[in-house]
Amino acid sequence: QVQLVESGGGLVQAGGSLRVSCAASGVTFSIDIMGWYRQAPGKQRELVATISTGGTTNYDDSVKGRFTISRDNAKNTMYLQMNSLKPEDTAVYYCNVQGRAPRKYYDVWGQGTLVTVSS
Repeated sequence: QVQLVESGGGLVQAGGSLRVSCAASGVTFSIDIMGWYRQAPGKQRELVATISTGGTTNYDDSVKGRFTISRDNAKNTMYLQMNSLKPEDTAVYYCNVQGRAPRKYYDVWGQGTLVTVSS
């Protein structure tokens, strides 16, 4: 059973920094893309950033220059370093892993970790 566990969320003041982590366990398939998504109260879940196995990154315009996504392939762990945080970054941050095995595609989500940015 694949499991994604996020950690590192919490309360931070505007302008501060926070790093969230996502540890994947029980992975029996080849991971293609790992990503962070977020969902603010009353809003739809949205993409924050993704990173491929080869290290290619993609960011939403709202976080470019402030957030950095990285991954440790050997540990199946992904990180999101968040700097210059703004109140509008307040959301539950979800880890996502997509990959494949013979005749099967995987799309797995974590439980989420809450990030609250106070003004």
